Amino acid sequence: MGAKNNSSTRKIFIFYLILMTFSFLGLVLMFKPLVLLNPMISSPSIIEIRYTSPAPVLNRNPRWLRLIRKHLPDRKIRVGLLNIAENELESYEAIGPSILKNVHVILDPLPKDLTWKSLFPVWIDEDHTWHTPKCPEVPLPRMEGTDADVDVVVVKMPCDGFSESKGLRDVFRLQVNLAAANLAVESGRRNVDRTVYVVFIGSCGPMHEVFRCDERVRRVGEYWVYRPNLEKLKQKLLMPVGSCQIAPPVAQLVLLPGKDQEAWRQHKNESLTSFGAQRVAYVTLLHSSEVYVCGAIALAQSIRQSGSTHDMILLHDDSVTNTSRIGLSLAGWKLRRVERIRSPFSQKGSYNEWNYSKLRVWQVTDYDKLVFIDADFIIAKNIDYLFFYPQLSAAGNNKVLFNSGVMVLEPSSCLFEDMMLKSFKIESYNGGDQGFLNEYFVWWHRLSKHVNTMKYFGAETNSDKTRHLPENLEGIHYLGLKPWLCYRDYDCNWDLKTRRVFASESVNERWWKVYDKMPKKLKDYCGLNRKMEKNIERWRKIAKLNGFPERHWRIQVKDPRKKNILN
Repeated sequence: MGAKNNSSTRKIFIFYLILMTFSFLGLVLMFKPLVLLNPMISSPSIIEIRYTSPAPVLNRNPRWLRLIRKHLPDRKIRVGLLNIAENELESYEAIGPSILKNVHVILDPLPKDLTWKSLFPVWIDEDHTWHTPKCPEVPLPRMEGTDADVDVVVVKMPCDGFSESKGLRDVFRLQVNLAAANLAVESGRRNVDRTVYVVFIGSCGPMHEVFRCDERVRRVGEYWVYRPNLEKLKQKLLMPVGSCQIAPPVAQLVLLPGKDQEAWRQHKNESLTSFGAQRVAYVTLLHSSEVYVCGAIALAQSIRQSGSTHDMILLHDDSVTNTSRIGLSLAGWKLRRVERIRSPFSQKGSYNEWNYSKLRVWQVTDYDKLVFIDADFIIAKNIDYLFFYPQLSAAGNNKVLFNSGVMVLEPSSCLFEDMMLKSFKIESYNGGDQGFLNEYFVWWHRLSKHVNTMKYFGAETNSDKTRHLPENLEGIHYLGLKPWLCYRDYDCNWDLKTRRVFASESVNERWWKVYDKMPKKLKDYCGLNRKMEKNIERWRKIAKLNGFPERHWRIQVKDPRKKNILN
């Protein structure tokens, strides 16, 4: 009995020994070179066999393909993969009967000296036509042949440094967005009715300045599916890459070095054709008081005096009385009532407490494009060409910022909702709309300062002899005390020490020239009331006490409005 047990134990031991030997041999084959004898030669030789990993299995049905499958016709598609590293391709590429071709698009590295500051400099020389400022190049991939013909662009978005509390100014992110737009546009050239989808993968999504939220057809987690308007994308690609250069309207594009002349003509004609079908209008806003009613009437009249016949929309809250609304309508405005919006980062009772009401203009969605103009403004020349510009186009203010007094914008309900959500997260540098908009639209297009020239001369300019603006201006922005709040005999900004930087007799007279051409029934809305006259007289006394050299307090006022002071 014992012998049988010993025999059984010995057999089990031998079995486990053989099993361990084979297991060890398997490990050796996986991780170590195997030494074999070569029977073809008399002496043994060493053959090294290295372990190699199996070829990666590409994803047959990635998430992006499942999301857009219902939007694509039942045919084979071409896919362009952008900003996806070689070792990540298997995670994004699809194989199978629905995929005709995958194109891996390589981005050239950015030059080391290409920074956001170089794209949006503090200042550019607009005054010398012989010195036309240029923007540095953002390298975009050049696609040719069938590689430039895809149905879907799949883009991995760089989200490093992304924050909802501040605009992301990142050159690489801009390059990726422009490259995606360029690939979509190039793919649409072969067919006028071509549809190209763009799928962005990443928590931050695409730049709303390039890809409109209205064009988003679906979002699931970190996957954003867009069906962009290729004509609008094309126009944005024609713009300079930053505020480092004045953006020409598409209708006035000229041949630039290195560009194909016929291609530019085609861009121009296509943009003009699409422009003809657009609904456009000028828009302004009045809220919280009636102080700017006269200014808005003068603005409307200056637009009409310039020869423009486009619609003019005025948004107002309940602070504007029925009497004032009649005058505004007579001036040419189409009135729309809105609720004002409190500025989250302004102090209660401050001048900009309700300035976020300006965001309401993005709700005027029955128009495709608007040119917003502040009510303390007059138009000196026809500016209808501004409707050729994309969102957001504006004149520079100071440093890297734009001035929100004149803006080309594209109304959008989803964009308005997003701005309202971000308004509590993005802090405005000045507590008002301009500070917020400069963080929300970090990529913008520079209009000439002739469109929005501010009535400001600096403290070092003391004499009115040098306080003149060029005659060829298209729009003048009246900072400081407004002309209609003073006597027309002189610029009363001279009477206050803190306002003297805004004083100019010649610029003041240009506003009154618009007033003089207005019908009498509209002039009545620019009358003086007792409070206004009391303020003017008080300022004159202050100027006399301060001994200001211009001595405007000695002027015998002949303003005809004094004969009919309003209550």
